[in-house]
Amino acid sequence: MRLHRLEVTAFGPYRDRQVVDFDALGADGLFLLHGDTGAGKTTLLDAVAFALYGSVPGARNDAKRLRCDTAADDVATKVVLELTVQGQRLLLERSPEYQRPKKRGEGFTTQQAKASLTWLDGVPTGQPPEGLTRIDEVGRTVQRLLGMSVEQFFQVVMLPQGEFARFLRADTAEREKLLERLFGTQRFADVEKWFVDRRRERGREVEAQGSECVVMGSPR
Repeated sequence: MRLHRLEVTAFGPYRDRQVVDFDALGADGLFLLHGDTGAGKTTLLDAVAFALYGSVPGARNDAKRLRCDTAADDVATKVVLELTVQGQRLLLERSPEYQRPKKRGEGFTTQQAKASLTWLDGVPTGQPPEGLTRIDEVGRTVQRLLGMSVEQFFQVVMLPQGEFARFLRADTAEREKLLERLFGTQRFADVEKWFVDRRRERGREVEAQGSECVVMGSPR
């Protein structure tokens, strides 16, 4: 997975539209995301996670407060992420559910969550050319492309504070299963199984030939 561009509007502490050009940042290789406490570093990581899965790590997701408190009433909360995954360049756009003042009358109304996925360099076989606009379809497609559930993504990619320790404390079988999916090691397991099967097959052939020699060499 390679990130190209992130855009956030009225999300977390970012009241106005902000754009992060990951292509420019990563032109020379790795880059460091740093700043003072409260500068909004975690929010940018949350925005990436939200664009992909419609969720953010840990207690922040339980709070359901993704909209900026100081955003103007007529400015929609939105995250847009452009990325390439498995050789496919796509654009993800999501908005969370939140309460906003009614356009007519007093009180508040619920702004429903939205999600969309647009293919940028050719539509894959079997996918609608206009893209996806249903939240469940976007979620399933992203999970299929990344090969990880949202829980697995948070454990090994986002590495939220305090959450990686839980991964380290997981039992061996759970870690092995997760790392196999993350690093695609199943092919090595398949090769290992092939060698084991061949060894057993050759062993049976040797035993059969040995038995045949004994029978042929025995006195009549």
